[in-house]
Amino acid sequence: MKKVLIISPLFPPVNAADMHRVRTSLPYYKDFGWDVEVVVVDALYIDMIKDPILSLSVPDDIIIHTLSALPKKITQKFGLGSVALRSFWQYKSKVDRLLKRNNYDLIYFSTTQFPLLILGSYWKRKFDVPYVIDMQDPWHTDYYQRKPKKERPPKYWFSYRLNKYLEPIAMKKVGGLIAVSKTYIDDLVIGYPWLKNIPAAVIPFGADPQDYELAKSKSTYAIEFDEKKLNIVYTGAVGHIMRKSINFLCMALAGLKLSYPDAYSKIHLYFVGTSYAGAERAVHTVAPIAEQYAVDEVITEITTRIGYYDSLNLLHTADSLLILGSDDEAYNPSKIDVYALAGKPIIGIFNSGGAAVAKIGQLGSGKVFKYSVNGEEEELVEFLNYLSKQSGSPLSTKKYSNSAKTLTREQCNLFSKVLAHS
Repeated sequence: MKKVLIISPLFPPVNAADMHRVRTSLPYYKDFGWDVEVVVVDALYIDMIKDPILSLSVPDDIIIHTLSALPKKITQKFGLGSVALRSFWQYKSKVDRLLKRNNYDLIYFSTTQFPLLILGSYWKRKFDVPYVIDMQDPWHTDYYQRKPKKERPPKYWFSYRLNKYLEPIAMKKVGGLIAVSKTYIDDLVIGYPWLKNIPAAVIPFGADPQDYELAKSKSTYAIEFDEKKLNIVYTGAVGHIMRKSINFLCMALAGLKLSYPDAYSKIHLYFVGTSYAGAERAVHTVAPIAEQYAVDEVITEITTRIGYYDSLNLLHTADSLLILGSDDEAYNPSKIDVYALAGKPIIGIFNSGGAAVAKIGQLGSGKVFKYSVNGEEEELVEFLNYLSKQSGSPLSTKKYSNSAKTLTREQCNLFSKVLAHS
């Protein structure tokens, strides 16, 4: 049995998108010949929403190493809030001790707390343990360089320069790459040509049916849907990068209102958990656009974040589900597989092509509309009119194949290739 040490700072009960690959894989690593231990930051040091039910999904026999971080209330005075920066020294010290005492075959970074990734190069040099990086998002990218300053993330000037400096360090000695999008790997190979010679795999996020069972039995969150209407639900943050998708949707709703007023009156859309900010600082991002198109009467936006299992329970009780794409064609929402497992019709709105569009098509449980293609707005109007007249799911659904266990096997196959290549 091989042993892998996983670096995943955000971990249950913290409800963070970047830990779900590891969380859903933990029950299955042993099935494919790998013992795992996970190094996480204590949830007390993380100011994100907590979902205690998440902890119930972690097998009892998994060894979890917990470490501290510098308190955010102190580091904020210097403009630093990143978990990666606040826990960097603690990670170095803790993992140094673990590597001295134990024999690990591999280190696996599965996180978007990118500055921590440079420790892989350090541990490879000091302990000769190979490491794999899971690229769930691009790290150093010029994407926001093309955006107005008001649409850039907070402290973008600092993070852009820090990422530009740190990414080459992490990529210099990396033994293998996993990514949710082939574009992410291709872009890295362009910047670091030697990466074309190491094992790499495109592995989407999977979904576990057991999560829906937990949601049904443990979650108490609910929205009182009007049973006479088609209730369409979107869960998750909505940022500037999704503005074009929202505009497209609202234009289609305005067209539906004009052409099929009866169908329009039978539809209601819910956007839940649209802001990462606290209640006192949250800004509505969907409602203002809906007001511009005079369709706000059929849209409800709830900015407050909800727990992971609360969101699953909401997906389960909805009539149809909405997925929004960004203006980045490489964007591949991890929620697609979770949505597909809910067994409800999916409405996807994306820029044009890309892996996300192909995936929804393969699943056979949804229909995608491309806001950059002429005539698609009218197609969405007709589809909404069609949905409003259906009872139950009107779309055929193919057998779901991206199970957490299947995708864990793909990770383990990549791990073995890295060891053989090292």
